[in-house]
Amino acid sequence: MPQPDATVDADAAVTDALPDAMRAWRVTRLGEPADALSLDAVPVPAPGSGEVLVKVGAVAANFPDVLLCRGQYQVRPELPFTPGIELVGTVVAVGGDGADAAGVAGIAVGARVAGSKIGVLSEYAVLPASDVWAAPASLSDAEAAGLTVAYQTAWFGLHRRAALQPGEWLLVHAAAGGVGLAAVQLGLAAGARVIGVVGSEAKAAVAREAGAELVLVRGADDLVAGVKAATGGRGGDVVFDPVGGDAFEASTKCIAFEGRLVVVGFAGGTIPSVPAGHVLVKNYSVLGLHWGMYPGVRPDLVEQARAELTRLADAGSIRPVVDHVVPFERAPEALTALASGSTVGRVVIEVSP
Repeated sequence: MPQPDATVDADAAVTDALPDAMRAWRVTRLGEPADALSLDAVPVPAPGSGEVLVKVGAVAANFPDVLLCRGQYQVRPELPFTPGIELVGTVVAVGGDGADAAGVAGIAVGARVAGSKIGVLSEYAVLPASDVWAAPASLSDAEAAGLTVAYQTAWFGLHRRAALQPGEWLLVHAAAGGVGLAAVQLGLAAGARVIGVVGSEAKAAVAREAGAELVLVRGADDLVAGVKAATGGRGGDVVFDPVGGDAFEASTKCIAFEGRLVVVGFAGGTIPSVPAGHVLVKNYSVLGLHWGMYPGVRPDLVEQARAELTRLADAGSIRPVVDHVVPFERAPEALTALASGSTVGRVVIEVSP
């Protein structure tokens, strides 16, 4: 991977002359986003072999960005570094020369792409060509910016790990968040009956609008009783859990015979222990999902997921929900809003209109 101080060179295929410098938000010290981030002028990076340079249109804020600022993410880049893990933009250069420069892995200069990689909260970003894909034409930049991480995470969780079937009951925690709304929409598209769990009545309205048949408010409703009542005592066939902690524990009490509980993350702050005895007695499965491993281990499945998400987006079956958009200069506000837990769907940073 080229270093941040590399500039675009003659070995890259470029549509127009590129600037020598760009603006990039960088974490210069660890802390909350408002304190950690600095808007700096840095050289435009150059794509190496197998890489593309993207002029960034929009970046979707993700909770890992907040954790990166705090130094709490599993990846801890050396200071200073640029956060941002998900974007939409236009390919302006590809690595290599001659035949290699005509296109990389089917991605040509001028292509509108979505993609994911740490370090994209900047005006230009270099990504491996394998980490970008054609953004669905049916989605705006603000919508497409939030498609890669949340929707691929939900797709792999529901289809690859849990093998969700039509007519099954799907229980989604944090159903008004970015990945939770993706799971609700993809569950409905698969023919499942969806129960959503949210943190407030305001968020409940968002989950209902997305199509959840029943929405339970955490702290106000009895989750276990509500799920059992809705399912006629059966329980949830598939549980999609990006929260952990109490959400995981409650899910084990209302999961169906041969149910599948997919562990997606621990946004609630507590990593639960798997009750092996309970798993045995109730005959259910606990499945881990680390979406980030698939591009390296099973890229064929990533291509399958991307094709299906594009089809569903173009058919109107899925559409990322955007809470609000902020200009590039106010990017720390987007991460602060996300960290507060008050947002629904995605908060998007517009880099270039």
